[in-house]
Amino acid sequence: MVEFWRAGGSVSTTTAAEARQVEAEGWDGQMFMDSQSLSADPFVLMGAWAMATERLKLCTGVTNPATRHPAVLAANIATVQAISSGRAILGLGRGDSALAYLGHAPVTLPAFHAAITTLQTLLSGGEVDFNTQPLFASTKSAESLTLGARPTATRLKWLPAHKVPLDIAATGPKIIEMAAPIAERITFSVGAIPNRLEWALNLARAAAGSNTPSYGAQIIVVCHPDIEAIRTAATSFVAPLARFQIIQGSAAGPQTASDAANFAAIRTGYDMTKHDHKISHDKLGGAQLDWNFVQRFAIAGPPAHCIERLLELAALGIERFVIVGPGFHPEAGQGGTTLFASTVMPAVRARLLHGPNP
Repeated sequence: MVEFWRAGGSVSTTTAAEARQVEAEGWDGQMFMDSQSLSADPFVLMGAWAMATERLKLCTGVTNPATRHPAVLAANIATVQAISSGRAILGLGRGDSALAYLGHAPVTLPAFHAAITTLQTLLSGGEVDFNTQPLFASTKSAESLTLGARPTATRLKWLPAHKVPLDIAATGPKIIEMAAPIAERITFSVGAIPNRLEWALNLARAAAGSNTPSYGAQIIVVCHPDIEAIRTAATSFVAPLARFQIIQGSAAGPQTASDAANFAAIRTGYDMTKHDHKISHDKLGGAQLDWNFVQRFAIAGPPAHCIERLLELAALGIERFVIVGPGFHPEAGQGGTTLFASTVMPAVRARLLHGPNP
């Protein structure tokens, strides 16, 4: 059965009541943003939500191996795994705003590969020799210690029984092909355009070998009976997500001439100093992004439209939707329950389970 997750946004605090409400709405999981300059610490928040909920899965959305050493990351998420009785997932990427706000670009491809292999070893209870583990650049080797014996490898000696799954956030072909043979989960961030998601899936399946990761997609959904009423909101969400396609060059994968033009507009116009879900990107979106592109890259419209678009993507092999939208803008609903959660999620689940006439 397909899972529905809420994307992580910029937050400074949380409450047990909020966590319980998200679980009661029927969501399968909650992501937690890791960007020290824009949001509170995700592992503290995950621990709080773990104590307040019973079934909700919890995942960093996403962290990176530069601001947090892989061994520290493994210990962080293993702690949440123990507290939550097996509901933790480690969402990992090359680094975005967390690094940009420290003056750095995303980690290099070789460093990222070393990090994910190190993490899988540590999370599986294995030992990583210091000669192969990514080391701190600002400290001397332990060999400089004047002791009779010193550690030569790192291992988590206290792991909980159930291994934490590794979920790689992937946009371009190199990361997709790198993650597929290693990770338990891959979450694509290529928008909701079917042929782009199909392209990403085909790359992963070809590279996975004997590994069988589950595949998810981070997509924008703005659900409302009146599409014109949400046109601005939908447009404002596209630039922050679509920029992952072009953050370090041109977008890969299938694209129309219009797609390429919109990606180019984002590349030249996106203001990283305003990268925050609380900040509107209407100026870029309204002036430069084509509404047809917005409607293809995102899912925007009444419940019936959202249901059909999601079913189309699920038919490709997407098993998990990380939804950007609900919770970030005024949306129809009763008692805090969004229209998406109360109508779209149960309808999609019913159609997948019972067919078009449940």
